[in-house]
Amino acid sequence: MSKLRLKPLLQVLLVTFLAAGLILPAQAQSNGLESGEAVFEVLASEIALQRGEAGLAFNTYLEMARQYNDPRLAQRAMEIAITNGSPSLALQAAQSWDNLTPASDTKPKEVLVTLLILSDRWSDAIKPAINLLKQQTPAQQENTLKQLQSLLGKAKNESEALNAFYEIASTIKLSPNDATLVYTYAMAAEKVGRLDVMEKTLREILSKNPNDVNALNALGYSLADRNLKLSEAFILINKAHQLSPKDGFILDSLGWVNFRLGKNAIALEQLQQAFNIKPEADIAAHTGEVLWVMNQPEQAEEMWRQGQKLDANNSTLKETLKRLKPTWSVSERVSKGSWDGRFAVKVTGLTNTQNQGGSGGFTLTQDELKDILEIRNPVGGAIAKITITPGEASLERDGKVVTAVDADSLVQNTLGLPLPARGLSDWLRGQIRPGSNASVERNSKGQVSKIDQDGWNLIYSWDDSNRLEKLLMTRNSNVGSIDIRLVFDRPDD
Repeated sequence: MSKLRLKPLLQVLLVTFLAAGLILPAQAQSNGLESGEAVFEVLASEIALQRGEAGLAFNTYLEMARQYNDPRLAQRAMEIAITNGSPSLALQAAQSWDNLTPASDTKPKEVLVTLLILSDRWSDAIKPAINLLKQQTPAQQENTLKQLQSLLGKAKNESEALNAFYEIASTIKLSPNDATLVYTYAMAAEKVGRLDVMEKTLREILSKNPNDVNALNALGYSLADRNLKLSEAFILINKAHQLSPKDGFILDSLGWVNFRLGKNAIALEQLQQAFNIKPEADIAAHTGEVLWVMNQPEQAEEMWRQGQKLDANNSTLKETLKRLKPTWSVSERVSKGSWDGRFAVKVTGLTNTQNQGGSGGFTLTQDELKDILEIRNPVGGAIAKITITPGEASLERDGKVVTAVDADSLVQNTLGLPLPARGLSDWLRGQIRPGSNASVERNSKGQVSKIDQDGWNLIYSWDDSNRLEKLLMTRNSNVGSIDIRLVFDRPDD
């Protein structure tokens, strides 16, 4: 493990641990550490750490923790990983810390849940978070949920995060006194399809505070979007608009309920005003649909183009395009396909000594939910084979197999190549990776010409048969700028 700059979120986490007194001195001894050999290993690890050999120190502490069943050694390994900006290793150590600690001690669970969420593994955080809540007092439970709530905005996949939040929060009785927490729970319920829970929760909020703008708008919009109780929906949203007349989201809801009521002209005016106030993909979806119904397809497509530039993964926009412009919609079915080609990688470092590059060939095969990426050197010799499935990636090289949660980091850490392996089959089809925000631009033929997602900028070149000829992929990173050129020998059918 190389010594890296401490990442901001991990740095905050480490400061929190130190302030709470969670980090124990490495020299702390337990029954298993009283032998001379064990003490020597601890001292050797600390010396290695001071010399910059953080990887050696981490591995030694984690191995000793398992050998002596001492949770403090796993905790020390986690501290080293956090300090050196390695969230995956910190998570590995935190899991060992939790496994070795008595179930009554909640501190390791708190850390484990936080690290899982900071690693954007919300689904994996559900079980340990629920176990943590079971051991906490009501006040502690509320504080835990508030911490999770504060991290929702950092999630790459909002749907996954809200689904996890709903499952976690559903295991306890929420305090009605915290309206923002209850409101977040209602929105999470909507994401998982529990509209009955959402409506019941929002009405409970309004029974305590009839002027709660967020609850008024959310309940009214939900009714309007489902084409239910439109008169009540209009009253709710109109009241919210009167209380907050410059709110773009509320104005969007007002335009949408008027559209549902058949008042297309006023709906279009309100939606256009809403988009000017708050340019968002879901407002663009609504505005485009009203234009489409009013027989203005070119204006509708232009609005949807703007929406895809803002966030092509927006659920409202995707659902709208699926109904009205299916040729622009991402296919829901699992695809199969294969691509062969050549690649060239150039990394322009922050200094001349950091410049590097490489080239070779590749074959990518997609079979339902599995992607297999084979990388070859310029003369055709095998370099590695990467197998990517939901939740796991494995890299086979020289007869050895290495696994990881994320394919991109696996390729970078193992091969030293900054290749975006995860979701590559989606990008080669001119589609976005599922989950994270993305911007899409189209040419005059409706073909995808540019995608911006996960820090990568993709520029497409298509032939007359709508087959991908070239793909230029660029991004800026902490090591410099990365340029990847893909040229395809046999485009996917």
